[in-house]
Amino acid sequence: MPRYRLTIEYDGREFVGWQRQANGPSIQEALEVAAQRFSNERVTVHAAGRTDAGVHAYGQTAHMDLMKNWACDVVRDAMNSHLMPSLVSVLSVVPADPEFDARLCAIARVYRYRVVNRRAPLALEKGRAWLVSRPLDKERMREGAQRLVGHHDFTSFRALACQAASPVKTLDRFDIVRLGDELHFTAQARSFLHHQMRNMVGTLKLVGEGKWAPNDVAKALAARDRAAAGPTAPAEGLYLMEVKY
Repeated sequence: MPRYRLTIEYDGREFVGWQRQANGPSIQEALEVAAQRFSNERVTVHAAGRTDAGVHAYGQTAHMDLMKNWACDVVRDAMNSHLMPSLVSVLSVVPADPEFDARLCAIARVYRYRVVNRRAPLALEKGRAWLVSRPLDKERMREGAQRLVGHHDFTSFRALACQAASPVKTLDRFDIVRLGDELHFTAQARSFLHHQMRNMVGTLKLVGEGKWAPNDVAKALAARDRAAAGPTAPAEGLYLMEVKY
């Protein structure tokens, strides 16, 4: 049974998240329906990461098995045809080893959070970035972000409903750059806790506004208590950029 590796982009606004659910449309369901329509097979699509409702992706990776050996460009184009008009696109399809698992074989995931830092409301980027009207100090936030890099217990930055077996993760890097009115927060780790990226950004916003000192981030981390850290940033600013293997 041939296995295929997919790279996918999507706008998360119209979905309840990656995972198939009874309470609304999911990205997984959209892809599985598209695959079934062209292949006449019952297909399960497995992702590298289960993004939440409203979260977007430029480079989600997934795998699926089909009974027939299809040309990869046929799989890509047929799925995209059946995905329309939903805001999901299969960017590429390549053959994968039978042992390849999009989630278990990943060695790193890269997430980016977009903040638009200006007074004027969003028009073109509404639902695709977090608007923060108060001025943010990038250097203070960058200093605070470095307190989070490394191997730590991230209990203070995980959702209370997080089902991960352990709160201990290794954050490989956490960069912040400003591009005009935009701030891009980019983090890389083998895996992330539920809401970890959004909670880290929400905390760093407090630093950027001058409400917290950069070292307060380290204090929140050491507390191992969700109540010690900042608020959860909205889902619409978060993007899964890349999965590395």
